[in-house]
Amino acid sequence: MIAVQSLTRHFGTIKAVDNISFTVNKGEILGFLGPNGAGKSTTMKMITTFLPPTSGTATVGGCDIIEQPLAVRGKIGYLPESSPSYRDMNVFDFLTFAAEVRGYDGDERFSRVKNIMETCNLKEVAWQQIDTLSKGFRQRVGFAQAFLHDPEYLILDEPTDGLDPNQKQEMRSLIRKMGREKCIILSTHILEEVEAICSRAIIIGEGKIVADGSPEELRSQSKLHGAISLELIDVDLKEAISALEKVQCVDKVVEIGSDFSGSPVAENGSGKKRLKLRLYPMSGKSIAQETARFIHQRSWQVDGFTVEKGDLNEVFYNLTRGGAPK
Repeated sequence: MIAVQSLTRHFGTIKAVDNISFTVNKGEILGFLGPNGAGKSTTMKMITTFLPPTSGTATVGGCDIIEQPLAVRGKIGYLPESSPSYRDMNVFDFLTFAAEVRGYDGDERFSRVKNIMETCNLKEVAWQQIDTLSKGFRQRVGFAQAFLHDPEYLILDEPTDGLDPNQKQEMRSLIRKMGREKCIILSTHILEEVEAICSRAIIIGEGKIVADGSPEELRSQSKLHGAISLELIDVDLKEAISALEKVQCVDKVVEIGSDFSGSPVAENGSGKKRLKLRLYPMSGKSIAQETARFIHQRSWQVDGFTVEKGDLNEVFYNLTRGGAPK
């Protein structure tokens, strides 16, 4: 595992990382979330021995980052922010150099470079100078050097930055596949990324951990979690709200049609009136079955019934900014 123990890092009077601790086990993909300046990259640089901590430590596969930095570097694959490389080299030569640094030579070196170029879809730019590549291809070169030696531990800083949608899907698939057997930490500010590939997420704000759990557990902290979004046809607004407020464990009912039409009731193509409502549950309660039964008893025509999972954006904002967005 990766075990972080009371890591702290100061830059002069600024405390960039403030006494954080967590562990990541084999088979986990941990998303490290936070706004710019929260301390994500600084934490990763300390885990990878790029920066020494002011206090605290971490172990990677049992090796301490302070006492055994070379052993730690041998165990990890690291993709830093902005994917730095020697841009005057071509792709093949750079990856060959990375393989040599890792201690490979002869046929094994060539085989590893060849295989990683196929895995990361770099064959078409093998002889192209890195400086002439698009940002997406440069990011893939960074991926390749991080995966080259098949490490047990991967530390990825903004891994899909600069990739187009198709490339993002390819890389996410590759990370998910590797995550079954490896221990992976990736930093991101893209919440979609966390939901797509991470089994767990830590949210960091002002250098401190403010939340730690699965994406589902984090979404459950949203006010929207468990709410019911309804679309009713030819039902009076006041009648519907007054009736639905009586459903067991419903906390409040709000009209959301104006979000789409500018007025409470919108006209569809057939001329029928559509009413969009949202029912919020009391804390910790489920209202889906009671709401469905209530509507069925009144024979209301329903064109939409959605149980909301919760809004990760709202949770992220509240935890890192201290208030709901306006």
